[in-house]
Amino acid sequence: MPDPHKETINGHEFSMLHVAGATFRMGSPEGDGDGYNIEKPPHAVTVSSFYIGQFLVTQALWRAVVLAPVAGVASNHPVHSLEPSPSRFPGDDRPVESISWDEVQLFLQKLNALTKGTRPKDHHYYLPTEAEWEYAARGGCYSLPTGEGWGGAGYQYAGSDRLKDVGWYDENSGSETKPVGLKYPNQLGLYDMSGNVWEWCEDWYSRSEYYEACKKMGTVIDPTGPEQGSLRVYRGGGWLGYARHCRAANRDGGGPGRRGAYLGFRLALALQSVGRPIPAFL
Repeated sequence: MPDPHKETINGHEFSMLHVAGATFRMGSPEGDGDGYNIEKPPHAVTVSSFYIGQFLVTQALWRAVVLAPVAGVASNHPVHSLEPSPSRFPGDDRPVESISWDEVQLFLQKLNALTKGTRPKDHHYYLPTEAEWEYAARGGCYSLPTGEGWGGAGYQYAGSDRLKDVGWYDENSGSETKPVGLKYPNQLGLYDMSGNVWEWCEDWYSRSEYYEACKKMGTVIDPTGPEQGSLRVYRGGGWLGYARHCRAANRDGGGPGRRGAYLGFRLALALQSVGRPIPAFL
């Protein structure tokens, strides 16, 4: 696998791991007794290569970005409204939580402004799409069987069929978040993609209608979700949820202003625009 992409912000280093693109089967497999209707029908999706955070965004990384100075940004810009310590369960190595999708967008604006001189201009940080998130959780093409398959060797969770090995959920969390990276990673070396906190994704949320439309299209290339909606996708389950919610196929959604001690996020880094508009930097 390629070496991680490392970035240092305000004295804090974080790692992004490469995910080689391929075609995989997205959604809950037929016959999955734990699957919800909103995870069906399964459909073929092609994902282009990208990078994704090895760990959830921690409270230390959140604070490093929020407190970093950016020259030329007006004092009344919304990025200055971000709370450096929003989390219910404090700890530098714990995932940041109690942050909304809207607040994550402000965080990304600032992160891109802080790093725009370190990479080509069409490389930028963003929230992973729902398809990218599931593909990475399943282990990417490094774990796809020969031919088209589910990825992740068919595991229910990110890296295993034993959730206790890879994730924190209601049965083992002690009703709180945990420092990132304490469980086993998946095949890509990604930690906590099942459990600990749910992870915001970029897409608008749709129930099964969007999956049904994708199925009719055949193989969908780099899908970015419905064009509009009222809820944003979050994935992965968390410390508060059941094992069923931590499956790689499971999905849910909430209003972009929603906050909760169960909601965090993971960074993605684009290698090219892939039809996605490059966000305006501060």
